[in-house]
Amino acid sequence: MAWTRTYNDPEPQRVNKWLAQSGVCSRREAEALIGKGLVFIDGQRVDDAGRKIETGQTLVLNDSAQAILDTMLSVVFHKPIGIVSSLPQDDQVEAASLLTKDALWGEDGVVPGPGNNLAPLGRLDRDSRGLLVLSEDGVLAKALIGPESNIDKEYMVLLTGVITPKKLELLRHGLELDGRQLRPAKVRQIHDQKLNIVLKEGRNRQIRRMAEAVELRVVDLVRIRVGPLLLGDLPEGRWRPLAAEERAALLKASVAHNRPA
Repeated sequence: MAWTRTYNDPEPQRVNKWLAQSGVCSRREAEALIGKGLVFIDGQRVDDAGRKIETGQTLVLNDSAQAILDTMLSVVFHKPIGIVSSLPQDDQVEAASLLTKDALWGEDGVVPGPGNNLAPLGRLDRDSRGLLVLSEDGVLAKALIGPESNIDKEYMVLLTGVITPKKLELLRHGLELDGRQLRPAKVRQIHDQKLNIVLKEGRNRQIRRMAEAVELRVVDLVRIRVGPLLLGDLPEGRWRPLAAEERAALLKASVAHNRPA
């Protein structure tokens, strides 16, 4: 069914910006749909990427536009150790190459092909495992890894070294990386050598470097949650499509996290 909505804001707004804010597609994707002649305002085709919509006007994405948006894949993958999220070098194996029919968890799911360009939405280094979202969805990418993204990520971390109350406090708040103060983290000690860590940022190898700063060493790191999205019982090395309700929950969480207090 074609996407239809009436614009009710008092000030005119560029169509591409409004579609992005509405969670329909990214600005770039909106411009591509306009370029294909698939966007209409009050029955008139929109030909100008800079066109603004005004109060009371109704915008429609025709069935062809909706079909294009519906084919943008997003998947949840349980990345194993030894697999890189993206940009493989030499003999490294990229996560997207493991999204095969045989690795699909469940009966339903479109298997990515050569025409798909799935990008990882968040770092998960080669030596770590767990939840990795890969997507072609520009709106979802902005929500998860955009400059204003505030969605948290949860990890289970096994370490070697002596864990003390002082080290835990430093991990929670007080460390710097690359000359910049880290944002506060939630850190709980599960047992002698295992921590539960929740971050709202994702600097390169951040948890490993945090541990090294307090004379600890990570021996196993598993990402178990991104915002409301859980790894759950998805087996290691398997993938499944991201459900529509999960996408909606991620976008809602992003808006909630960024709303002023």
